[in-house]
Amino acid sequence: MVTTPSIDAHVRLDSHPAHSSAVTADLTGAQAHVAHVALEADGWVAVAENILVLARIDHEEPYWAQKAAQALNAEGITTEISPKLREAIDEEWTWANYPLSWCTRSEIREVSNQAQKICDDIQHGQLLIHAHAQDGHTTVAVGTYLSGRKKSVYLHGENHLRQIAYTFDSPAQALAFFEKAHGDTMSPGPAPMTDTEQAAARARTSLETPAVEHEASLPALDTVPVYAADAGDHDALLDTFLDTHSDWQKWQAFPIESAC
Repeated sequence: MVTTPSIDAHVRLDSHPAHSSAVTADLTGAQAHVAHVALEADGWVAVAENILVLARIDHEEPYWAQKAAQALNAEGITTEISPKLREAIDEEWTWANYPLSWCTRSEIREVSNQAQKICDDIQHGQLLIHAHAQDGHTTVAVGTYLSGRKKSVYLHGENHLRQIAYTFDSPAQALAFFEKAHGDTMSPGPAPMTDTEQAAARARTSLETPAVEHEASLPALDTVPVYAADAGDHDALLDTFLDTHSDWQKWQAFPIESAC
């Protein structure tokens, strides 16, 4: 029986402080670099020295973090899961109004994982997007894989629902099909990032909560108890206003005798 050698590395997995589902990995130990390489190969991104982040578009980070912990343990690397992350791992949830309602939870996760791979391929420059268009309430796109046999693909959907709907033997075939189907709305290049993609991208670059842009502050108002408030002389205030604004005039809205 072969015994897995112990590696001097410790990985603590925790919830991302500024992203609802992303996960962080804090690495320590003389051989922390071994864990670092293993996590990077599995889609984690370094945001600081010995700190990596897993941020996905399908919000399944806790599930994949647990898978990563199991793989690291099998390699002899000690892992620790924070109580908050453990709670997220154990939580049962599903997508509201999921269009593929016949799918089981594991099948839903597989669909979203395929969407994540497409997103990663685009991000890493392995899938070149030629054009995109709006198809009803979702986005479609056409692109070509730059490695392997360089197949071209027609993509349908956004975020965790993006799928390869058709494949083509050449970019020319793919673009001809796309122009015929979406010539009225197509635009060159990839579509703008969705809010979900932007949030995942921010989580992969920083552990800080993004700053909120505040509107210009209004002058401070003094407050007094309602019983101490003075109703003021409205007629005098109006007369003062009219004295300083000659373009305004005072009119009686209704005849005095019509008042109840």
